Amino acid sequence: MKTLPSHANPRFLLILWLPFLLILLPACGQEIAEPPHILFAIADDWGWPHAGAYDDPVVQTPAFDRVAAEGILFNHAYVSAPSCTPSRNAILTGQYHWRLGPGANLWSTLDPSIPVYPHLLEDAGYKTGFLSKSWGPGDISNWERHPAGKEYPEKGGFEQFMEEWDGKQPFCFFLGSHDPHRGYEKGSGKASGMDLENIRLFECFPDHPEVRSDVADYYYEVQRFDTVVGRALATLEAYGVLENTIVVVCGDNGMPFPRCKANNYDSGVRIPLAIRWGNGIADPGQAMDDFISTTDLAPTFLEAAGVKVPGVMTGQSMTGLFSRKAKGKTYTENRSWVLHGKERHVPGQEDNLGGYPVRAIRTHDFLYIRNFLPERWPSGTPNHQKAFRPRPNAWLADCDNGPTKSHMVENRDLDAEHRQLYALAFGKRPAEELYDCRNDPAQLINLAGRPEYAEVQARLSGLLMEKLRKTGDPRVAGPPFDFDAVPYVPYLRSGPRHPAH
Repeated sequence: MKTLPSHANPRFLLILWLPFLLILLPACGQEIAEPPHILFAIADDWGWPHAGAYDDPVVQTPAFDRVAAEGILFNHAYVSAPSCTPSRNAILTGQYHWRLGPGANLWSTLDPSIPVYPHLLEDAGYKTGFLSKSWGPGDISNWERHPAGKEYPEKGGFEQFMEEWDGKQPFCFFLGSHDPHRGYEKGSGKASGMDLENIRLFECFPDHPEVRSDVADYYYEVQRFDTVVGRALATLEAYGVLENTIVVVCGDNGMPFPRCKANNYDSGVRIPLAIRWGNGIADPGQAMDDFISTTDLAPTFLEAAGVKVPGVMTGQSMTGLFSRKAKGKTYTENRSWVLHGKERHVPGQEDNLGGYPVRAIRTHDFLYIRNFLPERWPSGTPNHQKAFRPRPNAWLADCDNGPTKSHMVENRDLDAEHRQLYALAFGKRPAEELYDCRNDPAQLINLAGRPEYAEVQARLSGLLMEKLRKTGDPRVAGPPFDFDAVPYVPYLRSGPRHPAH
């Protein structure tokens, strides 16, 4: 028999290549590593900075605080739009809401041809499901599958979802809630023991016991949502999967108060955000100042799961941030600004079915806002008798009815301060707004048009328009789309307590 030369002997080759094989094995292991589970918990109308992790002295959010302490707390997280349907559309699709046609409006619909991350994960083998408010509100009767997966009832919820889990399949669950959306049980916050005097009111609110009590009632429902998150974390621990689960906790827009929800100031678009992922986060317990858009969540989930991110997604994955060590205020170049905007929230204008179209860019130093139709009412008409759809009386329709809204309207002529706060919340606005966030964090003093800020205004205006063109915004470039013509499904805001208002 012919013998092989020593260099061709299999035993020799194994010995020769063994060191290289040992080097390659970890890399191969990473490629076939167990894909992470995903728990996405989102509150309805929960805005920044109302959580214990952000040093709020009154509201108690131990579950959110735990996720932040064991993961990453994001100081600058923003929604695409300060309105439920477009905000959630942007999250599910990973795209700015202005790219989604009718999906840019509240109580609308979403084109089923647009990819959504739960379907992409389900197609890749994930078990998907949702509880309570997920997509919407609106009409998706033309969808064969719900955009968020299989619906689970309030009574069973995430616990029922996990009982059905086979113990092997990766899963993705959308943990929705209607808290802290209005209405509230008046006085519930104070009755729970909250110290109203310690509440840090936004500067756009009048300091009055009625307002403080209203904010406490909102806090009460924030805490109720946090309790649901706490139960979900306990369920993950009970099944032994917490460490391999990406847990995301956030809100969908700002609190439902004047100059907050449905507005493009930080009080309307900046949200709490914390993410936990066991060993998937290299430096847990840090707070990041990089700007995050909630459009970044879909590509993050997909990339972490090893699923191809569709090219239409404008969001960018955050997985690179998970491996980053704390760097203080050192920002990556492409996360030093964030975009957001608004189309129609509620049709509350006087002579048309339209909304109040806005686009904005936020940096660490400035907020620049472009109001495309400044002749319209930013919060809807105060003249409910003249509303385009007067039944049942669209009255300051972009602002949810509640004690703070009523107090500000009823006392708008009390003094100069009340007149100013009323104008900031409900008055008409110029085409351009510019705020120095370093010296005016409440964003109350519009600097647009001042000569000393002309260069900043021009630079941010140019940057905003450039980014909008690149993303195919119909307001700036690309095929035109009539956002105002999109049907609005349900009711409008009811009229004021006093017809004179």
